Amino acid sequence: MEKYKAVIFDWAGTTVDYGCFAPVQAFVEVFKHFGIEPTIKEVREPMGMLKKDHIRTMLQMERISSLWEIKYRRKWTEEDVEDLYEIFEEKLLSILDQFAEVKPYVLETVKELRKRGIKIGSTTGYTDKMMEIVVPKAKENGYEPDIWFSPDAVGGFGRPYPYMVFKNMQALGIQSVDQVMKVGDTVSDIKEGKNAGVYTVGVVEGSSALGFSEKEYEKLSEEKKKERIVEVKEKFKNAGADAVILNMKKLIELL
Repeated sequence: MEKYKAVIFDWAGTTVDYGCFAPVQAFVEVFKHFGIEPTIKEVREPMGMLKKDHIRTMLQMERISSLWEIKYRRKWTEEDVEDLYEIFEEKLLSILDQFAEVKPYVLETVKELRKRGIKIGSTTGYTDKMMEIVVPKAKENGYEPDIWFSPDAVGGFGRPYPYMVFKNMQALGIQSVDQVMKVGDTVSDIKEGKNAGVYTVGVVEGSSALGFSEKEYEKLSEEKKKERIVEVKEKFKNAGADAVILNMKKLIELL
């Protein structure tokens, strides 16, 4: 009998959108719109959070915070967060349908999990409005979990809060956290899983933490690949991951 009754996947960077590029593009554009050019590292650092929390976290970064003060001659406010978010949402919604390609090995892995009677749940840093675009597009591409919940379903308490995981468990009828595995591609995902008390797995290839498109990744030398993989594994382990896998093909081995 299978120990796990449900696997809860993240979306962008884990099951769809190799490299998690849709939100990255939107965050870069919105900060540029306000006259501040963030680095890709700064943009990716809070990845996986509820998007307003993500903007807030970026504004709290020392470099961005001081650039904001220089430009606007005042500290940023919650009103600024709302203004940034409004434009961010607009930009993201306009491109999301182009970023729902399913990542390698996801469909085969999901098929195998279902064959074993394991349910497929999901959590996300996207809002319901964003998911209304992503979910049908992913379905067209062959991927459809049994259930999904965004931070909207839990009063805006997105990652690293564990509530979306519990919401999945409730909807899927899972009795114990010991029967659940959480899989994601960001530190926020790992923290969400650990805070929920479930077995938590980080996936490296195509992750936001790795930060490469599929083409960019394939072009890397073997040495550079290994170096970056080790860095991401360390990052996930330091965040508390129970296991780190190279790609989705390796997930079945954990069962």
